[in-house]
Amino acid sequence: MKDIVEIARKRYTTKHYNPDKKLTPEQMGAIKELLRLAPSSVNSQPWHFIIAATPKSKARIAKAMEGLFAFNKTRVLDAAAVVIFCARTQMDDSYLQHLTDKEREDGRFSGNEEIEEAGYKGRKFFVDIHRKTLKDLPEWAARQTYLNIGAFLLGAAAMGLDATPIEGFDPAILEQEFGFAKQHLAGICLAAVGHRAAHDGNATRPKSRLDPAELFTEI
Repeated sequence: MKDIVEIARKRYTTKHYNPDKKLTPEQMGAIKELLRLAPSSVNSQPWHFIIAATPKSKARIAKAMEGLFAFNKTRVLDAAAVVIFCARTQMDDSYLQHLTDKEREDGRFSGNEEIEEAGYKGRKFFVDIHRKTLKDLPEWAARQTYLNIGAFLLGAAAMGLDATPIEGFDPAILEQEFGFAKQHLAGICLAAVGHRAAHDGNATRPKSRLDPAELFTEI
C-alpha cells in the first residue's frame, strides 16, 4: 500500500492532459466508488454527479468555458473524463426517509427499530438546523460536496491518475445545458481526471505549502 502522505506530496493540479489516454472500465468503476463512498455530515449524501467521458459529452461541459474561462476549455476536452459535482438545494423528509430506508437495506440497524428511529431523528435534527433555523441548506450541502471533492482528488492520485478541480466556468451556461434547478441541484465545481501530458509544466514544479509553524497550534 502506498504511503498516503507521499501520495499527497506528489499529487498536484494538472494543467495539460494527454487526450489519447483514456480510462479503463476498472478505473471508471473505481472513480464512481470514490464518489459514492465519500463522507458527509450525518451520511446526508447531498450530492449528484454528472460524468462525461466522450468527446460529445465533454463538449457539452466545455460550453461553459468561453470568454473569461476559456483557459479551462482544453482541460475539459483533453481529460479522459470530467465530473460535475452537484449539491442538492432541497432535502425534504421523503429524502431523509429514503436515506434511512437504504441504511436499513444495507444492514446498518441489524433489525433494531430503536436504533433506526434514533438514526433518522438524529439526521433530521442536524438537517433541520440548516433547513429551518439557519436556512442555509444549499450552502451547507455545497460544503458537504466539497468534502467529496477533496476525497476524490486524493483518491485519484492513489490510483495513479491526474486530476484538476475547476471552478472557472460560467454557471449560467452549465445550468442552461443541464437544467439543474429543475432537479433541485446546483453545479458547484468540476473535476477533470485522466493522464497528464508530457509537456505539463506543473508536474515538475516543487510543491509549495506554508510551514508547519505557521499552520499548526498544538494545545
